[in-house]
Amino acid sequence: MPTTRPKLTASRRETIAFYLTISPWLIGFFAFTLIPLVISLYLGFTRWDLFTSPRWIGLENYSRMANDPLLWQALKVTTIYTLLYVPAELIGGLGLALLVNQKVRGVAGFRTIIYLPSVLAGVAYVVLWMWIFNPQGGLLNTLLGAIGIQGPRWLIDPAWALPSLLLMTFWGWGRAMVIFLAGLQGVPVELYEAASIDGAGDWAKFRRVTIPMITPTILFTLILSVISTFQTFTSAFVATNGGPLDATLFYVLYIYRQAFQFFRMGYAAAMAWVLFIIVLSLTLFLFRSGQFWVYYEGKRE
Repeated sequence: MPTTRPKLTASRRETIAFYLTISPWLIGFFAFTLIPLVISLYLGFTRWDLFTSPRWIGLENYSRMANDPLLWQALKVTTIYTLLYVPAELIGGLGLALLVNQKVRGVAGFRTIIYLPSVLAGVAYVVLWMWIFNPQGGLLNTLLGAIGIQGPRWLIDPAWALPSLLLMTFWGWGRAMVIFLAGLQGVPVELYEAASIDGAGDWAKFRRVTIPMITPTILFTLILSVISTFQTFTSAFVATNGGPLDATLFYVLYIYRQAFQFFRMGYAAAMAWVLFIIVLSLTLFLFRSGQFWVYYEGKRE
């Protein structure tokens, strides 16, 4: 007698549909994230130049880092850049968000104008800033010359190269502005009304109401900023290529040099894992520190 196939239950059909729906993401995750991650971990313990088979050398790549002066220079540049950029983005993004959070006519267009630069392609905006920073006929030095100030050589001066790259990033504050704007608009109006009844002024409201209520947003933006600064590559690669005199040699740019200029793929993989550990440690530290200063409205002791 012909056997009848058992019918699928509703829950089983939902399970199959679920996995079929997320299968493109799963395939991409395994093919482009997890498997390359495991391979790079293995390569970090090998010597590989792309043309011969990887040769196992144990911890040699990691011990070599301790005596690599350019690696320490790259870490120094990246750390200084992070310490300067992250507070600037937090303060600048919050200031812009407070500005565009006002209920005035035309504020939506103003928000769009501020946010637009942050969506430009990386190479395009770097090339634009290279023209602005050109010491001979560049826009910035031309404006400074008009008021009698001799402009510096910006990207070709070791003392000004890193500050110049820092200035480039300021026009991307629109990203932080949008995040802070969402946080500001989530603050209950009743809290401001209660503060007004208690006689609080604008500064007291900002310090006692606004800041505590947007601390989760501050933490989120802080973590994003730290991660993005440690991954800085495009601006330094296009504008200065790490120069002059390695003044803008960022860590990721140095990884790129080791991998695709000197074909030291094993060493580059080891450097990448050190960067991963640094960023992971900083992220975990910021998350753990949040319990002392971040306020969550629905949290119960």
